[in-house]
Amino acid sequence: MAACEKPVYVVEDEDDLRDLVCRTLRQYGITCRGFRLGSEARRAISRERPSVCIVDLMLPDMDGMELVKALAGHADTGVIVTTGRGELSDRVLGLEIGADDYLVKPIEPRELVARVHSLLRRIELLSSAQSDRGGKLACFAGRVYDGDALAVRRPDGSVETLSASEALLLTRFLRSPKRILSRDQLLGDDAADTSPLDRSIDIRISRIRRKIESDPKDPQIIKTVYGAGYLFAADVDWQEPLTH
Repeated sequence: MAACEKPVYVVEDEDDLRDLVCRTLRQYGITCRGFRLGSEARRAISRERPSVCIVDLMLPDMDGMELVKALAGHADTGVIVTTGRGELSDRVLGLEIGADDYLVKPIEPRELVARVHSLLRRIELLSSAQSDRGGKLACFAGRVYDGDALAVRRPDGSVETLSASEALLLTRFLRSPKRILSRDQLLGDDAADTSPLDRSIDIRISRIRRKIESDPKDPQIIKTVYGAGYLFAADVDWQEPLTH
C-alpha cells in the first residue's frame, strides 16, 4: 500500500458519515481530518494541502464542484467526490472538471479505503515514473511534456497543467507510442478494483485530449480503437531539458 505522509481531508456535512469515514481511514493508519463546511476545508487547504480530498458535492455552504475545481489545479492532491445513488450527472461532471474518482452513497468503508489507497498509489507511481526518466522531456506532435512540472506546452506556447491521474495516464501512453493499450493496461493495478462499466478512465482520457489535442472532438494523438482500447499515434522523443 502506498505511503501517506500528508493527511486525507473528508469534506462531508453529515456528521455520522464524516465520523465513520475518518474512523475507518485511521484504522488503516491514514491520518485524516474532517470538515463539515467547504469554507473550513478551503482554509485548511491553504495552510496544508492534503494527499487526497474526499468531497461531498452537496455541501451546505457552497457547491462542492467549486472545491473540486480549486483542488484540480494541484497535481499532488487526489480528489474523490461522493454523491447520492441517483446523481449520475454530478458524478460525471465531477470527473470532467478534475476529480480522480467517485463514490456513491451509502459508502462502504472497505471500498473507500481501497479507493484512497488506489489514488495514493497513482501519485506514488507517477513520482516513480518521473524518477525513471530522470527529468527528461517528452516531445510529441509539436508538444512538450514536462513530467516534473506535470505540464504540457502546446505549439502556440500555452501551457496545460495535468492532475496526477492524468499525468500517470499520459506517461503510460508516452512509454508505449504506436501501440494499442487496453483499458486494463492503462488502469494498471487499478484494473482489479474497477468495474467494466466504470467511465472514469474514458473521462480521464477525454480530459487529456482537451489539453493536448488541437481538436478534442477529432483526436489525432490519442485515438480510440473500438473494441480494443486506445492508441497514442504520435512519435515520442525523450530529451534532456535545456539548462541555463
